[in-house]
Amino acid sequence: MTENRLDLNSYPTIIDVPREQTASLLAKVLGITSFGFLITALGVATAPDWSTLPGMIAVLVLVFAITFTRKASPALALGLFLTLTYFMGWEIGPLIHRYARSVGPAVVFNAAATTGLGMAAMGCVAYLFQINYRRIAGIGFAALLLLILAGIASMFFHFMTPNTYSWLTLGIFTLLTIGDFARIRAGGDGQSAVSLALSIYLDAINIFLAVLQLMGGRRRD
Repeated sequence: MTENRLDLNSYPTIIDVPREQTASLLAKVLGITSFGFLITALGVATAPDWSTLPGMIAVLVLVFAITFTRKASPALALGLFLTLTYFMGWEIGPLIHRYARSVGPAVVFNAAATTGLGMAAMGCVAYLFQINYRRIAGIGFAALLLLILAGIASMFFHFMTPNTYSWLTLGIFTLLTIGDFARIRAGGDGQSAVSLALSIYLDAINIFLAVLQLMGGRRRD
């Protein structure tokens, strides 16, 4: 999933505006993201066992489609985003079903609840403190690229355990999430609510999958 988060945003400047001026933007982003997660839950519930690869392909195509349409047609971009959230459910659905069968549905629920609480905490940090989101984004994206390369190399040389990869994923997407919330706090840097919601959504999905791996692995042990 981590590759879906690359090259979505640019951070050319650091902007700071009063919190009350970004309240409407934050509300729109959170509203779009929350509705997207409801659709993802539907996608998970209806995902067949073979849906991971088709879901992944659809998500990648839709990410690029949103990138190209977000300025020309915000309504179309919103529709594409909601479609993406359904196919994300297809992509991660078989994995979630396996965890539910092998270690119990409580682990999935706990991972989702932990992700939600963590996202709320990171949003509070971004809104309570002045944060250089450009620097955080640069560090986060560089670390993400290195993690993807290390993950590919580990497939052949087996030097990284799944739990280690999950902890690193969790740390990197924590940085990216704080950066994305700080970007909203700074006025959005000219990006639409759909674009910002897409970033927050992908952050949360990757954090959820990392937490699920860590909780599921601990339950198996």
